[in-house]
Amino acid sequence: MAEDNLFSGESANVEYKVEVPEKSEKYMKTVVAFSNGRGGRIVFGIDDKTMEVVGMNPDTIFRTMDSITNAISDSCEPPIYPDISLQAIDSKVVIVVEIPSGAMRPYYIKRQGFIEGTYVRVAGTSRHAEGYMLKELILEGQNRYFDSEPCQELQVTTEDIEKLCRELKEVAIKNTWNDSEKAAVRDVTQNVLLSWGILKEENGKILPTNAYALLTGQMKMQPVIQCAVFKGTTRAYFVDRREYDGPIQRQVEAAFLYVLEKINMGMQIKGIYRQDVYELPVDSVRELIANAAAHRSYLEPGNIQVAIFDDRLEVTSPGMLLNTVSLKKMVEGYSKLRNPAIANAFAYMKIIEKWGTGIPKILRECREYGLPEPKLVDFDGDFRANMYRRAAMTEAQEIVRDDASAIWETTQTTQTPTQTIQTTQTPTQTPKEDLTDNDKAILKMIQYDPRLTQKQIALELGWTVSRVKYYLNKMKRLGIIKRVGSSHNGYWELMW
Repeated sequence: MAEDNLFSGESANVEYKVEVPEKSEKYMKTVVAFSNGRGGRIVFGIDDKTMEVVGMNPDTIFRTMDSITNAISDSCEPPIYPDISLQAIDSKVVIVVEIPSGAMRPYYIKRQGFIEGTYVRVAGTSRHAEGYMLKELILEGQNRYFDSEPCQELQVTTEDIEKLCRELKEVAIKNTWNDSEKAAVRDVTQNVLLSWGILKEENGKILPTNAYALLTGQMKMQPVIQCAVFKGTTRAYFVDRREYDGPIQRQVEAAFLYVLEKINMGMQIKGIYRQDVYELPVDSVRELIANAAAHRSYLEPGNIQVAIFDDRLEVTSPGMLLNTVSLKKMVEGYSKLRNPAIANAFAYMKIIEKWGTGIPKILRECREYGLPEPKLVDFDGDFRANMYRRAAMTEAQEIVRDDASAIWETTQTTQTPTQTIQTTQTPTQTPKEDLTDNDKAILKMIQYDPRLTQKQIALELGWTVSRVKYYLNKMKRLGIIKRVGSSHNGYWELMW
């Protein structure tokens, strides 16, 4: 074993002991925690505080190794089979105990019992497994998934099932951009829901699973997505906060729109064309929030948190990474589903892309945007992703040139989208092919009914009024539309 690996410092999978404790329970917590996680290594003969190599007594070292093996065998259930070896360092010898990741979770200390004796590794320490962690370990050990388990509190009728099928297809069509793809969206049926794990058949009866409850907003303790804007770079001062409940797919969309409201928007000019550009890649923002909903632990009582700071967007989802998943593997595109039923539904609705592509796509888009690389953090029982914003503005407008042909011009320096800085430029007519999808959505509504108010347009599109107001004002400045009469009794006129 290489010394640089041996001295990597205490972490989620390494622990040091000066000597073997007389009471084996003092290190047996770590043994079962490693087996309940990704495995790990206990090194006897190194001071954990100073990293000094103390070494083990060479006269009794083989007897000590036998005692460690017997202690693990006698103390743990199911059986754990460690790999114990010696390593010489500077004329001293240490004992290295390799604990494998177990396949028969949960592992526990016999003397303490199944509930009290189960431990997990969190932030470099071995902790007693809380109730929800124990349930997840049980399911994982049996190759089962919480979202595919029957929801005992619910019953469903044929009408309920058909309603969910229609709603899933409506969302899928809404999230598909061209007519040929919309036409290709297949119907969802009861059999499809059964194959996904959203429904389950037992003794000839159709039962709703936890995924069904989450997708319809009927879970007994339905989780929510909490969104907030903070002043500065810490959570010391709130600027704004919202909480979104209901079906989880609607929560994802609402949280995504909240972020778009609060981050800066600018424009990109190429030749005579102009295009709205957010300071963060919007597809990646959506992917971060959707991944949090698809991969979080729904056994843990916490909520997804979407926090906007001056320097970053921070998305935190409850639940540690699964045992076979690491940050390095995620960056390389590896994915293991914690909630396969929800993932199936999200993939169908175009809320997430193919499994495993999310994180690499986010990293790639941030690089193309000229942003710092996002940071992924597995900490204290939760998973967090930070996407870093453009440098804070110190002037009303900032221009960043790209190959002398594209311009980023901020139209907003605060995090409130209604406080847009007006420019003194003369409105110019924008080519129709340069309109964004958001522009086209509003124009389509106006063509359908020119008397629609801002509030009515927002209601039809599922947007906020401030978001609608932004696009209407932008198109008025560009000479695309104008308002005739009052805001309540007037109508919109297309100038093209």
